[in-house]
Amino acid sequence: MLPAQQGYDRAITVFSPDGRLYQVEYAIETVRRGTIAVGVKCKDGIVIAVEEKLRKLQISETAQKIFQIDDHVGVAAAGYIPDARSQVDNARFFSQSNKMIYDEPVEVEAIAKHLADQCQQYTQYAGVRPYGVALILGGVVNKTPQLYLTDPSGTYISYDAIAIGASSDQVTDFLEKTYKNDLSLEDAATLATAGIYLSSEDKDGMDHIRMAQIKTETGEYEIISKEQIANYAKTAKEKYPHDQK
Repeated sequence: MLPAQQGYDRAITVFSPDGRLYQVEYAIETVRRGTIAVGVKCKDGIVIAVEEKLRKLQISETAQKIFQIDDHVGVAAAGYIPDARSQVDNARFFSQSNKMIYDEPVEVEAIAKHLADQCQQYTQYAGVRPYGVALILGGVVNKTPQLYLTDPSGTYISYDAIAIGASSDQVTDFLEKTYKNDLSLEDAATLATAGIYLSSEDKDGMDHIRMAQIKTETGEYEIISKEQIANYAKTAKEKYPHDQK
């Protein structure tokens, strides 16, 4: 009989004999089943992009998986999106409080650590469940781009480029092979688009892609228009044709 079948997955506070917290692993599996999200850091700023699978009659003007935390910080989510909204609200409150107290923009790492600490608390106490979402946090502080990943276990790690969600291992491997430190913002957006196409079942069009950027020069979060995404999609197919099959 497997350990999970013996009841070790019924309480968040119980370790299995082989040292595993099954409820946390289930939450991480929820992230793996979500649609892909990609974050890329470059010399000119940060790009975050997600795939959103829309229903035929769904109105899609508002992105569901990309959020603005502050003027200089954005988030891309994969997993259980209602949990992402809760964490985003928490991050916004934390960011605004930091601004009022210290009169300066909050560090992206500080937000990542704050959210990761909350995730860790939800792996420790009975009567709660872990958050079923992972977040890519990107921002620019003092002309320095910063990119972090948080997950349901309470881990937060800094990356140059990272993918979460379905087929994220495949996309992360693609990013590791193609990422360069001297990428421009346009190159980073093209790379993120190629990563989404690599994971997605939809290899054509760009209606299923949402994207935002924070430029090093301005330090301000902005949504990338559909016209710009279409250009990045065209370039991605030309530059990485073997990854669109």
